[in-house]
Amino acid sequence: MGATVAEGESAAGGGRGDGPLHEREAEIRSARQAVAALARPVAGTALGELLVFTGAAGLGKTAVLTEVRREARRAGCEVLFARGGERQRHEPFRVVRQLLQPVLAALSDRERAQVFGPWEDIVGPAVGLLPPGGQLDPQGVRDGLDFVLTRLVQRRSPVAVIVDDLHWADPESLGWLASFAVGARELPALLVLACRDEFPDDALTLQRGLLARADRRHELRPLQPASVARLVRAALGAQAEDAFCRHVWAVTAGNPYETTALLREVADQRLDPVEESTVLLRELAAGTRGMTLRHWLEKIGPTAMRFAWAASMLGTDIRPELAAVICAQGPETAAESVRELRRHGVLIGAPGGRLEFVHPLIATSVYQSMPPATRTGMHGVAAVETENAGLGLLTASRHLLETLPEGDGDIVRKLRQAAREHLAIGAPEAAQHCLRRAISEPPADRDRAEVLYELGCSALLTDPATTVNQLRLALADPYGLGPELRIDAVFRLAQALAHSNRLGDAAAVCAEAAERTVPGPGRLRLEVAHFMFAAFQSEDEDGPGRSRRLAEFDRMLETVGMAFSDVGADGRDAAAHAAGSGAGADGGRPPERNLFEHNGLAHAVAVLRCWDLTLRGVDHERAIALAESALPGGRLPHSLGWTNTVWGFELPGILGISYLYADRVDRAEELFTEAVRAYEVAGWSGGHLGFAYLLTGMLRFRCGALAEAEDYLRRALRLAERMGRGGPLHWDAVGALAETLAARGRVAEALELAREHSFGPPYPTVMVLPDAPTLYGRLLLARGDAAGAAETLTAAGAALDARGWRNTVWAPWLGHLARAIAPEQPDRARELAEEAVRRARATGTDSAVGSTLRLCAAVHDRPRAAELLGQAVRHLERSPARYEHALALVDLGEALGATAAARRALARGLELAARCGADGLAARAGDLLHAGATD
Repeated sequence: MGATVAEGESAAGGGRGDGPLHEREAEIRSARQAVAALARPVAGTALGELLVFTGAAGLGKTAVLTEVRREARRAGCEVLFARGGERQRHEPFRVVRQLLQPVLAALSDRERAQVFGPWEDIVGPAVGLLPPGGQLDPQGVRDGLDFVLTRLVQRRSPVAVIVDDLHWADPESLGWLASFAVGARELPALLVLACRDEFPDDALTLQRGLLARADRRHELRPLQPASVARLVRAALGAQAEDAFCRHVWAVTAGNPYETTALLREVADQRLDPVEESTVLLRELAAGTRGMTLRHWLEKIGPTAMRFAWAASMLGTDIRPELAAVICAQGPETAAESVRELRRHGVLIGAPGGRLEFVHPLIATSVYQSMPPATRTGMHGVAAVETENAGLGLLTASRHLLETLPEGDGDIVRKLRQAAREHLAIGAPEAAQHCLRRAISEPPADRDRAEVLYELGCSALLTDPATTVNQLRLALADPYGLGPELRIDAVFRLAQALAHSNRLGDAAAVCAEAAERTVPGPGRLRLEVAHFMFAAFQSEDEDGPGRSRRLAEFDRMLETVGMAFSDVGADGRDAAAHAAGSGAGADGGRPPERNLFEHNGLAHAVAVLRCWDLTLRGVDHERAIALAESALPGGRLPHSLGWTNTVWGFELPGILGISYLYADRVDRAEELFTEAVRAYEVAGWSGGHLGFAYLLTGMLRFRCGALAEAEDYLRRALRLAERMGRGGPLHWDAVGALAETLAARGRVAEALELAREHSFGPPYPTVMVLPDAPTLYGRLLLARGDAAGAAETLTAAGAALDARGWRNTVWAPWLGHLARAIAPEQPDRARELAEEAVRRARATGTDSAVGSTLRLCAAVHDRPRAAELLGQAVRHLERSPARYEHALALVDLGEALGATAAARRALARGLELAARCGADGLAARAGDLLHAGATD
């Protein structure tokens, strides 16, 4: 069973197997070439490589990795090493910690600041250098790990990152490695992986992706008979007969580890290596392969067996003193057990230091030899003693997962706390394992709904379907949630439905729950949430009616707020403050008032009314007045903060867009810059940050900074695709990016983007920015399909008018429909264009009026067009819409013909188009100038 032969795949840490590696010359040569290329790169060659070794258990992958590590150290590389553990798959970021914790912990304060940059609070908990804090976005943690390892590689290059037994890596580490491998080629880093073809089903996609990206991939094969014969004679003596050697090869199928184990048994049995002994080989091989409890007891005895069981639970990094406590052995007995296990080639490690199994197959065999009741009991002990040893619930929880349910409230409490800690390092799947196990314990009746609530919330950022199912169960639980928690559960359920393109269901959930809730701030929050989710639906049979009810609700809410006591501009209770009440931190205010303020109900409704007026195309000053009322002191109140979960990111988002459409880009920029900063600081690198990038891209587009807009929108699209196509962010990012590409003059690219991402009918139930049907019609028009564009834009306009949404900036369908039908219906086209202008004038912003005047000019004859374009230019030069201004100038220059005024307009248009990054428009202006703008 021991590793007396080097070919046995036995070393995780490298010290075992110093003899020759048979039939692994090609693999070692490839590894040396990769290390040499890393350490001494040739000009023009790629910096990094991905080297993968695959093969069944026992074929020598670890021995090869040991040689890779030695070679990398000899070449002067910084070596980061980790190994997956079969028993430790449920310890999140365990492989990451093995790789990074030793080197990061050794950094000086100055180096640490340089390596971590702004990511220390996000990456620190994942790598075990900081205690868990608040809940982290998993994608943010992965992005932070990318940053930290990139900085580390840059400072310590060249670096070799080596991971053995990748198939047993925890899901969090595996997911990060799979994404990091994509960009590793740009770094002076060699990524070396070894694995079996035994990945869990939910990791198969990651496995295939990693193997497909490998620059060098080697599948280890069993040994040929000649190599097995050399192993036999090295272990048993040169007198071993050929027939015996051949039979050893036959019964082990050339597996190096099984060959080594069999030869150890042959030596222990004092079996002569002659042909007459071959009849016993198959039975011996079966025994060593199965390694049953009987086999182990006969080999090492019951005392050492119990220590081995405890060691097998601890995985790949065994603390002798902890194993001794788990198996209830005193220091002397434990020391004797370790000596016995060393003697039989079960454990290795420096005296007095950490231990490890000689081979993972031995650890698996020892663990599986435990009787089920013993295994469960020892896991229970291991959970307690692991926590007592200071390893924390992150480690102890994996043992709790293996215990049998007993209705133990203390175990439920620990599992819930472990789940919170898992969420605090960006490991929601691990948190869900703990919470599901807590439910099966089961918790006390009074706690069950809360555990279901926690399970649902743990999946909100990663798995909306799980959130929906668990929160529905929590809300249906007969013992129920407390009033505040129930309100929050309904809201989070609605959020999950909304993020799954089920806006109607989200609004209905809030409305139904509000009807069953007693009057008060909780009910008001649900009613406001109902308005919020209804406002984001692309279609609504009662849109105008809902707008009226929202206005009435705002007036009613103002009355309710006054009833609680006057609210000052900063949201404080003015009356209580003036009275100087010292009755507690809340100044003696009633709980309902505190909840009213905490939820920011008045501010939330002000934002929704502002958004409603914005979409309806009402005078922008009325909308901005509401927007300003939602920003006490000119800043977002706490309840509307970008990372606050009271309302989510939607409300500050639509507040910023309302400012943008009202030409208040200064306010919009303040909000969107704050969003990007807040999400980056919090490590929220998924949909939240993608939404912030989208908003910033829309702002840049509106201001005519098209190259910057494209950059931000591509970032948003990348994040949207990481989350999966078809979600609201994906639709928004594709639409806004297509509009930007078209503005830059890359119409063919915009059309291809729309085709690639299926931007077209059927549209999602959530509204898209910019309006999806309108943009699709514009793309059809750009493609030359005027009839298709007219049909699409007509349908889009009918739906928007029915909803009461007449904003000509968000959905300029009227002007583009006029362009589509102008060749066939010129009179009708002019009527539509003039209606668009009337609607824009009702809004009152210069950008809206100027843009619609420019479109209106496109369907009139040249004299009238020139007059309209002159008006458009005057409006647009007072607006932030620089790209629209440039368009109007170029159109005006073309309409004015061969005149000095035309040349001046074209020159100004060319200059502005160039500054905007509108290359197609700049080229058009240049051509017109060159041609003299003749008729």
